[in-house]
Amino acid sequence: MSINHVQFQKGLSLDEFIETYGKEEYCKEAVLKAKWPTGFKCPECGDSNHCKLTRGHYQCNQCHHQTSLIAGTIFQGTKLPLRKWFLAMYLLTQHKKGVSALQLSRDLGVNYKTAWSVKHKLMQTMMERQQEKKLQGRVEMDDAYLGGEHSGKRGRGSENKFPFIAAIETTDDGKPVQIHLRRVAGFRTKEISQYAKASIDPDSHVFTDGLACFNGLVDAGCEHTAIVTGGGKECVKIDAFRWVNTVLGNVKNALTGTYHAIRQNHASRYLAEFEYRFNRRFNLPSMLNRCFL
Repeated sequence: MSINHVQFQKGLSLDEFIETYGKEEYCKEAVLKAKWPTGFKCPECGDSNHCKLTRGHYQCNQCHHQTSLIAGTIFQGTKLPLRKWFLAMYLLTQHKKGVSALQLSRDLGVNYKTAWSVKHKLMQTMMERQQEKKLQGRVEMDDAYLGGEHSGKRGRGSENKFPFIAAIETTDDGKPVQIHLRRVAGFRTKEISQYAKASIDPDSHVFTDGLACFNGLVDAGCEHTAIVTGGGKECVKIDAFRWVNTVLGNVKNALTGTYHAIRQNHASRYLAEFEYRFNRRFNLPSMLNRCFL
């Protein structure tokens, strides 16, 4: 039996995490190197000469501007120790299916409100990191929905579900490269066209099912091949959609298995968390650093 080397790669173990980031001073040093890799630079005048004040701030000797280590970072304004932020980043990046805010509150030893705030700030950062990354070449795309199961209308028109686009770039020989999981207002030609213009290289060849809204890909300059699937269990076996169907299954299992409920106004962040981890799956140990750089 062949081994999937990406799936079985060595991640950042808990022992390695504690050794590298287990103390507050270790975390501060990591932020210092990320913020000023060649040494202190004043954010106002760019001068490197400075002094460190007793309360931990840095003061520029040239213009006397004062700044802190966490100013301008995702940690700005926090009262939570950096070591707990780093533990939260470790848990969110190294766990394939994510961590709920409730579980995070237990792992960090903080109240639920604090854990929820930390998690959503990190997910927002993940989402912003992904926005400028475009898919190119061969792309599989499908429409998808997530949401709670409640009584009332079911299917595409259900007010309890939110729509999103699942798209995956593959190599010519069919290996997945990177994915997009992007929230949309609905599956209309205009929505698909706007997404494609912003997020897919116009020279790409996109494969979709026969849903009419995907004609918007042509408006964005993409080559579009629509394959009418007919629905049912057999449609997921079509080779042209192999990876997008696999990713969708994994996403839905991960989100529904980890979170009790997902509110529509936060849906983009939860999707971005999965997208972020998948697109950086080739180097698990470095994923934590990329969260705050």
